[in-house]
Amino acid sequence: MHGGGLELAMVFLLAAVIAVPVFKRFGLGAVLGYLAAGALLGPHALRVIGDAGPVLAASEIGVVMMLFVIGLELSLPRLKVMRKLIFGVGGLQVLLSGAVLAALVFLLMDGDQGLGWKAALVVGLGLALSSTAVGLQLLAERKELTAGHGRLAFAILLFQDLAAIPLLAAIPLLGAHAADSDGSIMIAVTKAIAAIAALVMGGRYLLRHVFRVIARTRMPEVFTAAALLVVLGSAWLMELAGLSAGLGAFLAGVLLAESEFRHELESQIQPFEGLLLGLFFMAVGMSIDLQRIAAEPGTIVIGVLVLLVVKFAVLALLGRGPGRLDLRGTLLLGGTLALGGEFAFVVFGEAAKAGLLDAPQRDRLVAIVGLSMAVTPLLLMLISKLAPQPGQVQARDFDEMPDEHPHVLIAGFGRFGQIVARLLSAHKIPFIAIDPDVEQVDFVRRFGNKIYYGDPTRPDLLRAAGAAHVRLFVVAVDGIDASLQMTRLLRQHYPDAKVFARARDRRHAWQLMDLGAIVFRELFGSSVEMGREVLVALGVAPEQADAHVRRFRAHDAKLLDAQRQMQDDEDALLQSTKDARRELAELFEADAGEGQLGRIADAPRE
Repeated sequence: MHGGGLELAMVFLLAAVIAVPVFKRFGLGAVLGYLAAGALLGPHALRVIGDAGPVLAASEIGVVMMLFVIGLELSLPRLKVMRKLIFGVGGLQVLLSGAVLAALVFLLMDGDQGLGWKAALVVGLGLALSSTAVGLQLLAERKELTAGHGRLAFAILLFQDLAAIPLLAAIPLLGAHAADSDGSIMIAVTKAIAAIAALVMGGRYLLRHVFRVIARTRMPEVFTAAALLVVLGSAWLMELAGLSAGLGAFLAGVLLAESEFRHELESQIQPFEGLLLGLFFMAVGMSIDLQRIAAEPGTIVIGVLVLLVVKFAVLALLGRGPGRLDLRGTLLLGGTLALGGEFAFVVFGEAAKAGLLDAPQRDRLVAIVGLSMAVTPLLLMLISKLAPQPGQVQARDFDEMPDEHPHVLIAGFGRFGQIVARLLSAHKIPFIAIDPDVEQVDFVRRFGNKIYYGDPTRPDLLRAAGAAHVRLFVVAVDGIDASLQMTRLLRQHYPDAKVFARARDRRHAWQLMDLGAIVFRELFGSSVEMGREVLVALGVAPEQADAHVRRFRAHDAKLLDAQRQMQDDEDALLQSTKDARRELAELFEADAGEGQLGRIADAPRE
């Protein structure tokens, strides 16, 4: 393209605005949309961009910013907890995948093409690395970063970034001019350790003070500039030492994860991250040699299949074994990380400079890696549809219910039900707990809880559990519909028993009250207790705060019952709420008196 930077920017933005919504509309994801747009604009298709190299180099800033934001979500203690996953599972993945792929490359590409064992080793390890940008973006799109397979995938990717450092340092030693590279590994390791130490020390003892000074200026643009400077400066420092730029940004994020500026930094960086990350995916799409694929379709397709199958098998083995994932999580882990990575482009380029690969071999491998990135979103879609859902894995029968004449039956054994159960146990009151989630049952049993797997909305199961002798039912099941269904059932079959029910909100509470249940809203008690502590912290006497809490509880209970009569009239509810707020304020003013209010206002601030 011969136009200036403005035309180039407009082309990229137009491609993103058109391609991404279309691909997401058909459920293919944003990543595949960016890759397709880049392949179309690149030097191997429409030639809008003649050279993808500079665009790819510039757009890597998006990956750097993404890793900084991810680092902000972690902290040093959490990273320490993950060390076994990072170095254990991550190390095994690189070693096993690299060894198998190196052996296959040596066997399949040796002979006429002259690929020796040194080159095969470099290619195998390069292919063992997965794409941090594509993998994490797909996990974020699917809201799976905090899932079991998402955390394990992140740990593996973090180790891969570390493993790329010695790999790049070793390539010159394996090349044709290895004799000229004596001592380079020691120099590279020394530089790496010094750079990491400088970043950690500077981050721990300087960054917070710098941001405090900048925050006092109350100039948002200066804070934004400082945030960008920290991200890019950390990346630049790591690059000077021969390390991954993304690793530097990630470490900077981790060091600031526990600071008071974490959320502000995240909000400042994310807009830049999103745009530049999209540009990175487009640049990767441009680097896919469509002409090479068209010229050697069989070789390229076989290469992609071998890469995906080998890495998927290794990841599935590790996910099921040391990763302790279920079947669905194991398949999703393999689908997310079986692709090649952007670091492979750098590895193959360095291998070509060292004389380990010739130009056609390098182009062929780059096409394989790029195509593996393009098919990964489709592979994940297929796995999501075919893999068993979490609810499908339990196929066992309900537990047999012992009729031990319990005084209390607790339906639903999540956090709400467990607290009730602990209080009952402390008073040695016999109870029985039933939960319809088999995974929850198995989990809480590991901590010594006596709980049974079953559907508490089934009359026959309740009879088997001794419901005829139960004096009080606690309905703590998840889901409004399930809660209402069980309360109706109890009112129908056990009309004399008391029913205490957990309510999601006021409307749910009204429906339960209409069925004769005694209602406890999920967040009401804890929020009132916090309100009481806030009043005390602001200088209100504890006795006065307790009186205000009692007054508020009584007022809210009266309002809840009054609004139940008008729950279907939105206008009446709105007016009732306004009147109630005014009435509550008048009650507190009358209760506190002018003198007390004055003492609160004049109370010293800590």
